[in-house]
Amino acid sequence: MVQVLVLFFSRDGSVARMAQLIARGIEEVGGVEARIRTVPAISSVCEAVEESIPKEGAPYASLEDLKECAGLALGSPAYFGNMASPLKHFLDGTGSLWLSGALSGKPAAVFTSSGTLHGGQESCLLSMMVPLLHHGMLLMGLPSTQAELSTTTTGGSPYGVSHWSGVDGKKEISNEEANLCRALGKRLAHTTLSLTVKT
Repeated sequence: MVQVLVLFFSRDGSVARMAQLIARGIEEVGGVEARIRTVPAISSVCEAVEESIPKEGAPYASLEDLKECAGLALGSPAYFGNMASPLKHFLDGTGSLWLSGALSGKPAAVFTSSGTLHGGQESCLLSMMVPLLHHGMLLMGLPSTQAELSTTTTGGSPYGVSHWSGVDGKKEISNEEANLCRALGKRLAHTTLSLTVKT
């Protein structure tokens, strides 16, 4: 089976729910499976100490998860138009993979959630793309032929999937957002499968 890594950080659960929908779309493509991973929170004032296994939800990602994947979906809440610092911290530690070219040529997509409708969703998506470009990954979004991009009144972007979670983080994922998540997962899976060399 070809594996696509769905790697995310989520504080209020919106990005985690999006990750599940993207994984569902990935696994709708035969021969492809999703591996869901998250990253631990970090502290800006002291050494952050977390259990090696989270109490609930997805396991923490390792560099091996990135090295072994054939494709990547990367997700974060939008904080002031940027990715969350725990995800950035994890990506900053991928220098050995950059040196070896382990991610070069692999397809990738990004997704985000913000508390306000104009909360920097697209700039957050772009911020996640930058390190992936440095790794030589092949970035993909959603084409304008995806009908929900024209009908959504919540999240949705050609740069990747987005969700408007509300300032309290409780807004449910809309039907359009859910369809876009699954569509991005399927598109990423099909592209990963087509780029994987059969031996």
